[in-house]
Amino acid sequence: MAEQKIFAGPRIRRIRNAKGLTQTAMAEGLGISPSYLNLIERNQRPLTVQLILKLASVYKVDPHELQGEAKGAVAALREVFSDPLLVGELPGDQELIELAEAAPNASAAVVKLFRAYREQAERLSDLNELLAREGRATALSGARLPIDEMHEIFERRPNHFTALEAEAESFTSVLDPGDDLFGALKAWLKREYGIVVKVLPVATMPNWRRRYDRHSQRLFLSERLSPFDQLREVAMEACLIRMTVAVAGEIQALKLTTDEARRLARFELGRYAAHALMMPYQAFQAAAHRARYDIDVLRSRFGVSFEQAANRLTMLQRPGASGIPFFMLEVDNAGNRFRKAGSQGFPQSRFGGGCPKLPVHAAFAQPGQIFVEAVEMPDGAEFLCVARTLEGPQGAFAERPRRTALLLGCDIGFRDEIVYGAALPGVAAAAKPGQGTNPATPIGPACRLCERIGCLARAEPPVTRPLGLDEMVTGLSAFDFQ
Repeated sequence: MAEQKIFAGPRIRRIRNAKGLTQTAMAEGLGISPSYLNLIERNQRPLTVQLILKLASVYKVDPHELQGEAKGAVAALREVFSDPLLVGELPGDQELIELAEAAPNASAAVVKLFRAYREQAERLSDLNELLAREGRATALSGARLPIDEMHEIFERRPNHFTALEAEAESFTSVLDPGDDLFGALKAWLKREYGIVVKVLPVATMPNWRRRYDRHSQRLFLSERLSPFDQLREVAMEACLIRMTVAVAGEIQALKLTTDEARRLARFELGRYAAHALMMPYQAFQAAAHRARYDIDVLRSRFGVSFEQAANRLTMLQRPGASGIPFFMLEVDNAGNRFRKAGSQGFPQSRFGGGCPKLPVHAAFAQPGQIFVEAVEMPDGAEFLCVARTLEGPQGAFAERPRRTALLLGCDIGFRDEIVYGAALPGVAAAAKPGQGTNPATPIGPACRLCERIGCLARAEPPVTRPLGLDEMVTGLSAFDFQ
């Protein structure tokens, strides 16, 4: 039998204590010295296969009990130490393993306590939203990651940066791109900074979209990216170089509290500036008005992607030349919401965006198709929603493509100004005298904040109502409440 070394000191100590043995008594039974057993229990000596067999024969210990690394407990502890409150204290894997094995009951208690804390934090967040919806703002907040802080600030403010728009217009006049912005940007980078743009194959850049090599003065782009995304990456790099002062001023105005949040905001503002450069404000706003905000028309006219054109629509809030106040939400097929923006701030209190009945979730069933739907909130507010899937960077044959879905929304009162308004159910019938429209889809801000009775899509009970625990009656929803 091949020699196999296993460090399992804490488990040996627990077995010895459970049997009420001293180190001397157990060492005598195993045929080793007490000092050697002491080294084993402190993980300074390994358990050999011979010792495992001896433990099994003398003390009836299951050999499987001595192997493995409590992987489930380690994974749970890793989740605990990833929380913003503890992320600075995150131990290495070996320390987590030692903690899980040396004190499994204490580890389980820490995990249970953390999950209770997280549940209470979520309920506190729900309460904060409820109070904010009633006009009673609070200072309630939990520990946040830098990216959470950045997202929260961007979502609550209008998605319009006047200084960056002015800089983009000035940059456009310098570039004089004509019909080839990509070529004009490459020429400008080469002429002004000696930076050469190169598109590299997947094998050379397996994990990166874009990489700038300062030593060789080369900007590398992945061939995975579509031509639209390649253009945005080059535009971002050029804007962050040319608009350094303007971007820094906007970051300072956001009043972020950490360097990491400011770094993330710089990336987000670079993305905004790139869109402003690719779709100049005056030309885009005029074209959007003439095309009645038809995203497919706009993407063709400006040579951009569906996502880029839809994103730009949320930015049209220049005084005296504003567009319809759209807001935007992007989710993945697991329901994770990772991008929200709005012309006047994402309407979190009025719209929510967390309802599973939103068309943005149905879009995954038919990729590439545009879904148009009117939705109604519990308070009667109605919104027009346009949803469509987005394709991420192209993968290889064996890779699963990345796919998200985007929802573009606005108040239902703008339906007659938007091409998508004509696609709402019942519009044609409403044009005939005596015929009404079909009702909007009833939604809620999120399951935990929604009190709609009998909702088949409900995923969680509302925090505002007690559960209805009636053994004689079962409702349509997975969670009945009073």
